Amino acid sequence: MTNKTQSNRAAVLLGQVLTFLDDPAIVGEERSHTCFETGAVVIDAQGTIAWVGDRNAVPDEYAAYPQTDHGKCLIMPGFIDAHLHFPQYRMLAAYGKDLLDWLNRYTFIEEQRYGDAVIAADAAGFFLDELLANGTTSCLAFSTIHPVALDALFTAATEREMAVISGKTMMDCNAPSGLTDTPQTAYDDSSALIAKWHGHGRLQYAITPRFAVTSSEAQMEVAGTLKQEHPELVFQTHLSENHAEIETVARAFPWSKDYTDVYDRYGLLSERAFFAHGIHLSERELLRLSETGASIVHCPTSNNFLGSGLFRYHHTRQADRPVSVAIGSDIGGGTSYSMLQTMRDAYVVSQLAGSRISAFDAFYLATLGNARLLHLDDEIGKLEPGKLADIIVLDPDATPAMAVRNAISTSLHDILFALLIMGDDRAVRETYVRGKPSKRRK
Repeated sequence: MTNKTQSNRAAVLLGQVLTFLDDPAIVGEERSHTCFETGAVVIDAQGTIAWVGDRNAVPDEYAAYPQTDHGKCLIMPGFIDAHLHFPQYRMLAAYGKDLLDWLNRYTFIEEQRYGDAVIAADAAGFFLDELLANGTTSCLAFSTIHPVALDALFTAATEREMAVISGKTMMDCNAPSGLTDTPQTAYDDSSALIAKWHGHGRLQYAITPRFAVTSSEAQMEVAGTLKQEHPELVFQTHLSENHAEIETVARAFPWSKDYTDVYDRYGLLSERAFFAHGIHLSERELLRLSETGASIVHCPTSNNFLGSGLFRYHHTRQADRPVSVAIGSDIGGGTSYSMLQTMRDAYVVSQLAGSRISAFDAFYLATLGNARLLHLDDEIGKLEPGKLADIIVLDPDATPAMAVRNAISTSLHDILFALLIMGDDRAVRETYVRGKPSKRRK
């Protein structure tokens, strides 16, 4: 990074500064966050947060820094998306009867295109810019089986200085020949990509079998071997999204106690394991996930769109066997890149499931909660000195309808709740990655 580029990062952002300190479900709403109504965030030349507090108390040493006044907008940590699919960026609103029908009719056809490096590069740029336009600064994403697709995603992320976790998808059965590998090529390709990309800048590699439906026992053994060789890596896959999927797994692995047991057999449950969906889990499965520290990623817009079922947030986190829960958009089964709309559907699902979450719960999950589970909280997820300046600015008055609604807000929760119900990319005034304005689409 040149000195000129570094100097352009130094800034003071003014607005209503909000950051979460802990989980509202554990410490209570009042102790879960800090908010400065007339706040300031100071960003240094390297794109690191130098100071946070009331604008009237900004230290004199930052007096020469250029200021951007965002008025009454909320200045927050950038959103973190814990589950989505980069090769499915064109597939929003693709009609399917259920998960498996949708995969076969659209997804597997679309993803075969990503062996073409040019197609993959174009897709990666669009995908990441769309995330930034929606205030998402970091993500845990799926790629395809093709090494060139992951190269494209990680190259685009490096150019944008984003924290992205991803890996080559492993699939050796129950998919078109153009979208399958073998246990050996899955191991060889994954090992080479780990050496090439893991720890490069802000990138991390994730061991990524798509799900047990598309991996043989031999390939699941490969996933377990990779995890043994690289215990520091994230593991990601899918779990118990759909009843037909669960039945397919039971037939493919007749020795298993249940779906979760398939992954457990190969040593894939840990504090760095992320299982998307987890809607239809038994008590035995929830207990085992709790014991190992593995996380479920709640994907409400996708679950609703595909009719997969209602995720029971509070039931999952029951005190006697609490399971960690992250949140993700699940593009392209999910219907929006916006984490605001993802939170909206999470709220609606909680209502239907009989255990309402609050706006504080939702915003915590999409920021500090996801950062903690992904082990990114040493750098992001909270606005405090020493953290990288991945920041979003949300405008509660972004549309005329939102402005009229916000006029009757009497508390911070009112403002946040209206944002998650009514907000979308229009509510994201700016997105900063390491202190650099990065919302490219206006």
